[in-house]
Amino acid sequence: MATEGKKIAVVTGANSGMGKATVAALADRGYTVVMLCRNKARGEAALEELQMIKNRDIHLMSCDLGHMDDIRRFTDEFKVSYPRVDVLVNNAGVVSLDRRITYDGYEEQFGVNHLGHFLLTLRLLDKMVQGSRIIVVASGAHKVGKIHFDDINLKKGFHAIKAYGQSKLANVLFTRELALRVKARGITVNCCHPGAVATSMGVDRITGFGSSVTGILKNIFLSPEEGAKTAIYLATGSEGGKVTGKYFYRCQISATSKAAKSRSQAKQLFELSEKLTEEYLPL
Repeated sequence: MATEGKKIAVVTGANSGMGKATVAALADRGYTVVMLCRNKARGEAALEELQMIKNRDIHLMSCDLGHMDDIRRFTDEFKVSYPRVDVLVNNAGVVSLDRRITYDGYEEQFGVNHLGHFLLTLRLLDKMVQGSRIIVVASGAHKVGKIHFDDINLKKGFHAIKAYGQSKLANVLFTRELALRVKARGITVNCCHPGAVATSMGVDRITGFGSSVTGILKNIFLSPEEGAKTAIYLATGSEGGKVTGKYFYRCQISATSKAAKSRSQAKQLFELSEKLTEEYLPL
């Protein structure tokens, strides 16, 4: 339960990498932070480590963003325990070399990176107030992305970059469309590219494949703390409470691909996502 008068933040993918760094930064700024983690054991280990460094107001809740019923369970439980959401950081992300599907039958990267966060965000909107902020961790990979409306699950010609690019473009389009739809309520929605960050996102959790590559990248890429800076800036800085519907890189508004500017695609994706999740934004 949040301490009376403190702002409440929810961070997805919070047990490692940028998510964990974001949790620490927000807690150190006085927020009550709810860590949303798929794996309870990993979440508990991360929470213990974060609390060991200093006494922080952090709470752990489990949720599988690839399972829509579990997202509904989580949001129902959250609403019982917490009065509002001041900051939502949609940070969790998956990358897989092979085509995989979620519990609900969607291509995993689209299903988790976009649809899971879409459903989570819409179901938490009724707990948001004027001044609440939504931050979506997108990627520069959106620039090679295309929304395959005729084959959204990429059953034909699957490729990891094709799938990841689609999911990250979906992040940017979702940001822009949602920003327009909730602007009158005083809620801001922005997304960001964290830069080239060495995290465990691309490591196969079953086989461990990719862990050696990640170890090498740590020496040349940004640290999770550095990669989280823009999301933290949007969550806590003054600009993040004024600007909405924008794409940021290195704490500044940055250019997107032509496809990411398409209002028609953003609207089409939003309506498709409502249909697929069976969750609709109230008019």
